[in-house]
Amino acid sequence: MNANKRRRRWWPRSVRARAALAAALTAAVVLTGMGWWVHQEVYRQSLSVAEEKARNDLFALVDQLKQGDVPGPRRSAPYEVVATGRATAVASGGGMEAFDRSAGHVLPSPPALSTPVPEMTDGWDYAYRPLRIPDRPDYDSGSGQDLAGRTYGVLYNDIWAGQLTPEQAAALGVRPDATLRAYVVLVPDTSEEIAAAIDDMLLRAGLAGLLLIGAVAYFTVRIALRPVEAVRRLTASVTDPRERVTVPATAHEITALADTINATLQRLDHAAAQQRRFVADAAHELRSPLTTLLTSLEVALAYPERTDWPATATTAARQTRRFQALAEDLLLLARLDTGAPTTDPETVDLSALASQLSGQHLLSARKLDLTCVGTGPAYVRGDRDQLERLLRNLLDNAARHAAHRVQVTVRGEDEQVVVTVHDDGPGVPAEDAERIFERFVRLDDARSRDQGGTGLGLAIARDLAHRHGGTLTLVAGDGDADDGNGACFELRLPQAPAPDGDPAHDADTALGPDPDPDPNPDSDQDLDPNPDSDPDPDSAPLPAPYPDSVPAPDHVTNSDPDPTPDPAPDPK
Repeated sequence: MNANKRRRRWWPRSVRARAALAAALTAAVVLTGMGWWVHQEVYRQSLSVAEEKARNDLFALVDQLKQGDVPGPRRSAPYEVVATGRATAVASGGGMEAFDRSAGHVLPSPPALSTPVPEMTDGWDYAYRPLRIPDRPDYDSGSGQDLAGRTYGVLYNDIWAGQLTPEQAAALGVRPDATLRAYVVLVPDTSEEIAAAIDDMLLRAGLAGLLLIGAVAYFTVRIALRPVEAVRRLTASVTDPRERVTVPATAHEITALADTINATLQRLDHAAAQQRRFVADAAHELRSPLTTLLTSLEVALAYPERTDWPATATTAARQTRRFQALAEDLLLLARLDTGAPTTDPETVDLSALASQLSGQHLLSARKLDLTCVGTGPAYVRGDRDQLERLLRNLLDNAARHAAHRVQVTVRGEDEQVVVTVHDDGPGVPAEDAERIFERFVRLDDARSRDQGGTGLGLAIARDLAHRHGGTLTLVAGDGDADDGNGACFELRLPQAPAPDGDPAHDADTALGPDPDPDPNPDSDQDLDPNPDSDPDPDSAPLPAPYPDSVPAPDHVTNSDPDPTPDPAPDPK
């Protein structure tokens, strides 16, 4: 980590400096490419000009030779005129005179001709090829530019001496049948010097341009970031999520940033308020059974000889079970709030699960009629225990508020499994259709907490539905309940394919109730007349245990007040 920090120490931390450096580096790359292109273009153009000048010199030499004149040594371009049958050069100059003429000509002799060289119609015919200037001992490098030992492009043209008069051939010092060749050396030194001068100017201009671009980028970003700095200072000064930052009047990215910060503060404010309300409600709910338990025990200890100890123990056990169930509900909600993924999801048949729970559910002493109907297997993917918990909460909620009947329906619809739980109770007001899914919400504040449950059942059910990619809503009843419209909860979960090798379920077996229900539930078990109080484990068989010891959730007012209040010791 320290090594990485040391390696990155050269990179500036300021956004302004980073933007300026990035702009300068980008400009450097662009200017370097443009400079290379300008260098190549200038060199090519200057070399083309030098070639044009060498060609003009070549034709001037040819014209002089055709008139029998020997060219002088003063030329802008190096040249040499050689002839067949002659060891020394006819003429040389422009730098080629640095070679000793008595030592022989430098460039090769032409082949012998017997006819005149045909001319192009425009009269500008010449040949071009690269030749190496030999580095001979007789070369005097101090007399002019250094040509020896280097390869140059050479322009040349041939002349047949038979085209000349004998006097002209004699003036040139060649035989009448000789062949003359005029060489002009194309020296790129001037082009290279021009290109070097251009490179020097481009370098200085580029450095100045880079400094200017970097400065402009720095101050431009600095001006652009002033609103960001203002928003940052305002955000840093926020100590309460209810505060908001000032939104700039101009509609640009800074405005969007301020709006996003305000939206984030609003969500934090809502989350903080929800957390405070949850903690207050949880503390209140936990205090109720603790207060009841502590009061009964203190009174019993104060008057031990007058205390009905079995009744006191029963009350203490009931309040302890309620306290335990509430604590487990809070722990489950905490786990659901963390958003941890469901472990080992499996394919679950909701039809069979709903039928099983309907057959095992302990209804209240009011002899409710609970039916479960469906069309066949309905497979979903998820955690079986959590899905069972979800259905149990819905069944407990419906049983608590139903007048005579609870109906469960399972069907497939648009690649979804739809489960409806409909009771014929007093129903839910339309304005409370969403509020009942909030935590610790009871619509009837006048009823006792022992009868109404903890107010967490529907909240847990909706969280479990969302966790499995589904929804849980309160919808209008389907009219199947006999007495009253009641409340109808609709659960929708994504449908899953049937597991491989699993035979088709018989619809009557999968969806029907227990084929041999106990016709007289009171004959084998003594149900607590309080629908929310836990049955005595010593006197009544329990249903299949809830996952995490779940209490019965609620959504609306229970029509039956608890006929049996908690026993208390006689203070006298």
